[in-house]
Amino acid sequence: MEIDEQPRHAESSQIWTGELPTLGDVFRARKVISRHLAPTPLLRAEKLGARLGVTTYVKCENLQPIGAFKVRGGLYLMSRLSEAERARGVVGASTGNHGQSVAYAARALGIAATILVPEGANPLKVASMERLGATVIAHGLDFDASLDAARDYAEQHGAHFIHSANEPDLIAGVATASLELLEAVPDLDAIFVPIGGGSGLCGACLVGKALNPGIKVIGVQSEGAPAVYESWRDRELKTLDRVDTFAEGVATRKAFALPSAMLWGVVDEIMLVSDSDLRRGILTLLETTNMLAEGAGAAALAGLYQRRHEFAGRKVGIMLSGGNLTLESLHEALIKERAW
Repeated sequence: MEIDEQPRHAESSQIWTGELPTLGDVFRARKVISRHLAPTPLLRAEKLGARLGVTTYVKCENLQPIGAFKVRGGLYLMSRLSEAERARGVVGASTGNHGQSVAYAARALGIAATILVPEGANPLKVASMERLGATVIAHGLDFDASLDAARDYAEQHGAHFIHSANEPDLIAGVATASLELLEAVPDLDAIFVPIGGGSGLCGACLVGKALNPGIKVIGVQSEGAPAVYESWRDRELKTLDRVDTFAEGVATRKAFALPSAMLWGVVDEIMLVSDSDLRRGILTLLETTNMLAEGAGAAALAGLYQRRHEFAGRKVGIMLSGGNLTLESLHEALIKERAW
């Protein structure tokens, strides 16, 4: 299958001018998603909370069928495609979890799916996409190169392109995780959410600020891939030359237009954590909650750990966004770090 070596349609850096998802969209998304998925568990993590000095609630999106929160967005977005769009098939790009989401929804709805992944992508996630029936093509050194190539591939083959973040229906779908969390604990003082492309954080802002205007919503990004943080800080979409993090779920070089339109001026804070923080978060979650997080999935805890004194004695939710950790990465964490 031919793919242009020089993408013709690199990702636009323009500010989003389309419609934004609403709280009503999130409730509509839940009706669709509930036909396929049960709500994920919410743990009041007493051991973890005692270690932090914070009343801590862990939203276990690692227990989704694909091991990550993104399955919600894929199901809702693809349920909204027209018959003509479904017949054309879909194409996306992913480091793994978005691709699994598309593959899972495609199988459920009888749609052909092709996913472009970076060379050397997480083998657990690639195997899952293939097991779910998607065609997986390794192309590009990182996610953003795969994304550019996927857009061109979709045009060349007449397929429907699904962006990993610039999709209002996708954000409405993933926001149902925050909706479940806030309905269970409506008086949360704060929620910490990992950031890759930003769809999960958008969902937390959309739901959190609507249901509990006083809640603090804090995004957590890898300091080795700070595109969303720098764009939020400077109010200008940024593209980095490279990223440097083991956590593929947050390894994006670009900030995208739709999440930026939803986050700027709304999210309370975006903070950065190191790879060491992410590994210690993995080990601490495993030790205190028996939950396995991938690097990106541990970012929310890493952020809360940094801010634990500020939130001492208060109620805080953390989004454990995914648990697709390879044994090699777990072994590396055990060798390099210790739990907090």
